This record gives sequence, structure tokens and C-alpha cells, in this order.
Amino acid sequence: MKKTVKHPAFQIGVAAILGIAFGLVVGEWAANLKFIGDMFIRLIQMSIVPLVMTSVIVATGSMSGSGMGKMAFRTFKWMIGFSVVAAIVAWGISVVIQPGAGIDFTGAVDPALQDAAGEATGWQDTLLNFITTNIFAAMSTAMMVPIIIFSLLFGVALNAYIAKTGNRLVLDLFDSIQQVVLTMIRFVMLIAPIGVFCLLANLAGTVGFAVVASALKYLGSTLLGVLIVFALFVAVVWLRTGLNPAKLPSKLADQTLIAITTTSSAVTFPTVLRSAVEKVGVSQNVANFTLSVGLTMGSYGAVLNYMIVVMFLAQSGGMTLDFGTIVLGMALAILLNMGTITVPGGFPVVAMFLATSLGLPFEAVGLLIAVDWFAGIFRTFLNVNGDTFVAMLVANASNEIDRDVYDGKKSVTTDSVALDELQAQFEKADAAD
Repeated sequence: MKKTVKHPAFQIGVAAILGIAFGLVVGEWAANLKFIGDMFIRLIQMSIVPLVMTSVIVATGSMSGSGMGKMAFRTFKWMIGFSVVAAIVAWGISVVIQPGAGIDFTGAVDPALQDAAGEATGWQDTLLNFITTNIFAAMSTAMMVPIIIFSLLFGVALNAYIAKTGNRLVLDLFDSIQQVVLTMIRFVMLIAPIGVFCLLANLAGTVGFAVVASALKYLGSTLLGVLIVFALFVAVVWLRTGLNPAKLPSKLADQTLIAITTTSSAVTFPTVLRSAVEKVGVSQNVANFTLSVGLTMGSYGAVLNYMIVVMFLAQSGGMTLDFGTIVLGMALAILLNMGTITVPGGFPVVAMFLATSLGLPFEAVGLLIAVDWFAGIFRTFLNVNGDTFVAMLVANASNEIDRDVYDGKKSVTTDSVALDELQAQFEKADAAD
């Protein structure tokens, strides 16, 4: 019992329940606690850019032979495949449940949101913006796709430099920076229960739960879609890896609780990275690369939710979408998933972008924004756990899952894994000599 009480997942779960209860009791006064929760979120967010950069650079820089190309192909294959599946599942659920039909929405749309949506660019510019002209500007604004592309190119160039000179100094530097950032995040996570308490107290005190009733079908559709895609993920992982799926809940518990209480894949990323290595047994290299890319391009819950938003807005305005518009909506949902980092607060602009691009009515967006925190719980749950599943599938293909770790027969930490892999590299070099 004492061990359970000290477990971070238990503490965060208790803090979430107490925060909601406190907010409902004290009402709007709980808004005074919001700044504490925001400080916690910012402490995590400030670490994301250096962590993603170093993770991708270390993963690509330490690759040998054709490993990098194969890993990248497998990663993108699974991510794009499951993104398409999520979009199709969302469309099917929306057709059956009709979440937007008969919705009674009120309230005007924030003009700033409409202006932002009006400035949305076409798909060519979206792809062009994946490449930055100033990496420091991209880092300062957390533009994750340009950062990842730069890190990939830097890692590939570093890999070529090491192969030519044998000098691993730069790679070791980035590896050390990654470990320091991870340690820093571990310190920040000590105050996670306090941050979660304040975030949920503010939400319960200022918004309450009455608003959920008016969008129950929308939230229910999102939840059903998440459960279906999650079940498909588990089934595929089980069939491909042969690992016991009954052990997954305990391995995903920490990251799931952080995901559903912060509704941010970015904030949850450090925990996902640590759990993949220390609990699931994915190798450090696969985890670094796959999970870093997945942070931006593996948001299956977001794809599913965005497609439901498209159908919801169309149905709320009494519109019937033709096949071409539905396919375009799916493509936009996937592109938006690839082009944005999943942090709280980005949904309003995404919803307005979708409405503007597809010619859908704006009026119902206000209702979706009002309940977005709850929808965010569902999509973030699928985002973070889906990334872990993809890492497992990629690692399994190259025999880089430590099954003893997964089965609980062996314990490792991120640091010790890195040292083990470095030692293995030295042994290979000795054998070659």
C-alpha cells in the first residue's frame, strides 16, 4: 500500500479527482489557481524542443548501415497507415451516430479565430513551411516539423561525419544533453500532482460539466472512435509481436494519466519516452527516433477528432458532403496532424481552418471549443499510447524489443540502456579490428 501511494501515477490520479472536487465546491474562485497549473505546463514545454532535437539527432547519428532508412520507412508506414484508419473510422462513426444533427448551438464565433482561419494557406504552402529558413526562429516558436526535419538532416550528416572520421565527440555531446534534459524533466514531474490539481480545479470551477450535455453525441462519437482505433492498435501489436496484451495497462498507466490530465502529447512526451525504454523494452535508438517523430506526426486521436469535427460542422448546418470533400477532409486532418505539435489550446484555430477550407458553417465551432478539454482527453489518450504501439511495431521488426523488460524479468533505466548500447558498439568495433 505504501508503495502504491508513492507511485507517481497514483498521486496524479488522486490529484485530478481532488482538483475536480475542489473546483466544483469553490466555483469560480478556483480560477486563481490556474497560473500554478500553467507554470507546470510551461516547465515541461520549455524542455520539449531540446529533448526532441537531441533525441532525433542521437537516433539518426548513431545509426549504421541501412538501419536508418529501414527505421524511417517502418515508422512512417505505421504512422500514416493508422492515421488513415483513424480518419476512416471517424467518418464511419459520424455517418452512423450523426453527432452534429439537430445540435442547438448559440453564441458568436470569436472574430480573431475567423481571421486566423481566413489566413490559412494551401497545401503547397503547408508543405513548404515544413522547411524553415531559420532553425533558431523555429526553435523559439516550437515549430516541430521544421525542427524534426533539421534534426534528421543534422543527424544524417553527423552519421556520415562519424563514419568518415570516427570522431563521436559531437554525438556524445548531444547524447549527454538528452540525458540532462530527461533528468531535468524528472525533477519537474515531482510537482506534477500539484500542477494537475490546479489545472482541473480551474476547469471545474469556471466551466463545470453542464456544457457536456449539449455535445454528448460529439464527445461520445470521439470516445467510441478512440476505443475502436485503440483496440485495433492492441490487436495489431499482439499479432505482430506476440507480447502479452494483458500487461499493457500497467506499462501505459503513467503516460495515460499524465495525458488525460494535461491533454497534451508534448507534456507527456518525456514520460512516454522513458516508459517505452524502461517498461516496454523498446531500444533507446528506436524510442528516440520513433517517439520524437510521433510527437508531431503520430497524433491518431487528433486525426480522428478532426474528421469528426468536419462531419459535425457539416451536419450541424444540414450539409451533405460529397465523396471528394470527405477525402479532402481526411487529407486535411492528416496534414494538420503532421504540421502541428499537440499542446493544449490549438483546437479553435484547427476547427476554424477546417470550416474555412471545406466551406462548412462556423456557428457550431463555439460549442466544440466549449467542450474541447473533454475531447482533448480522448484524443491525447490515443495520441500518446498510439506512439508507444508504433515504437513497439518498429522495434519488433528489427528485433529491438527486450522481452525480459516487457515481462518484468529485467529492469533498465534510460541511462543504463544508453551505456549498454555504447558498450555493444565498442564490442562490434573490437570484433571488426
